[in-house]
Amino acid sequence: MYGLLHGVRVIEGASFIAAPYCALSLAQLGAEVIRFDAVGGGPDFHRWPRSPGGGSFYWEGLNKSKKSIAINLADPRGCELAAALVTAPGEGGGIFVTNYPVAGFLSHDRLAARRPDLITARIMGHADGGNAVDYTVNCAMGVPMMTGPAEKPNDPVNHVLPAWDLLAGSTAATSVLAALINRRATGLGQEIRVPLSDIAAATLGTLGQVAEVVVSGRDRPKIGNDLFGAFGRDFVTADGQRLMIVAITSRQWSGLVEALAIQAGVAALEAELGVSFAQDEGLRYEHRDRLGALVEYAVLNSAARLTARLDEAGACWGPYRTLSEAVAKEKPFLPEGELFTDVDHVCGHTYPTPGYPATFRGLLRQTPVRAPKLGEHTEEVLAGVLSLPSHEIAALHDRGVVQSPGAHA
Repeated sequence: MYGLLHGVRVIEGASFIAAPYCALSLAQLGAEVIRFDAVGGGPDFHRWPRSPGGGSFYWEGLNKSKKSIAINLADPRGCELAAALVTAPGEGGGIFVTNYPVAGFLSHDRLAARRPDLITARIMGHADGGNAVDYTVNCAMGVPMMTGPAEKPNDPVNHVLPAWDLLAGSTAATSVLAALINRRATGLGQEIRVPLSDIAAATLGTLGQVAEVVVSGRDRPKIGNDLFGAFGRDFVTADGQRLMIVAITSRQWSGLVEALAIQAGVAALEAELGVSFAQDEGLRYEHRDRLGALVEYAVLNSAARLTARLDEAGACWGPYRTLSEAVAKEKPFLPEGELFTDVDHVCGHTYPTPGYPATFRGLLRQTPVRAPKLGEHTEEVLAGVLSLPSHEIAALHDRGVVQSPGAHA
């Protein structure tokens, strides 16, 4: 965490990944983020992966460094409380992050009627309001048909990383900050709509993949573990270690050739083909099978000796590991590193927990704060943000409109 957004208050009404990830980014930069949670938890409160006791590691990760007020949104008074939180006065307030539908009691227009300078960041499936999640967007964009073994061209391969959710969350966070800067200059609010399908389409367009298929008239074929457009794939060492070896830049290519001592073989292939691999990564891709055979023979050595030579020559490589192996060996995951800290979580487990992933040099990255218990800050928020007196807060509890952690234990 960093304190750069001190004084900014964000209200979050959201579940799953994209919108909570947006609010998490703002919280880790120092904003006060207050979630209004459904009594008993929202649709992602028990989502996998779970702790042995049933608590969601997923929910804890996405909602650390936030506050929680538990509200019964089936009660009209609960809906009014949520709207009042979003539109509460204060220069740093009036910022709402959500994936609720465009229409309804949390529509931007209804809320902006109460606070005209409101900034709303709304994560959507499709721009027309249609329902979608990362996996349904990804398959519709054709990405799984580009992934997988070349010998199975008609078999889609899904991936485990929710890329469009994460990009949507990051885009929403950046957009909130831009809207906040604009509001301070003009006094105007904004509704920012961030559809997952637009994020995916724009990304594929930015990376040249839309142009590729439009101009060529054909889809990119599956190429297994080969790197598209340059030289790179997995190789197995003599002692059975699998490495990803990549040469995109000229420096990476020269380092690889030097480390593997394949200068003669590369020169002979260049002479045969009438090409030079030194400056054109596209040629390395076109002739990847011939080059791969040279590299495959050269890596038949122990992994330790090979990787030492690769490092010395400035080549680019990475080991294939399971996540548990990576957590045990890689410095970023270790609690004594700067990014992760051992944190006691409400699920009853202590585990390495990341802070904000970017480093602001000269500023101290603060220890991440665990995710809240449901309704842990109910009284604090009602009294501090909405200025409700204690007897009214007690009445809301008695009516079941709000709830505090004791009821969730």
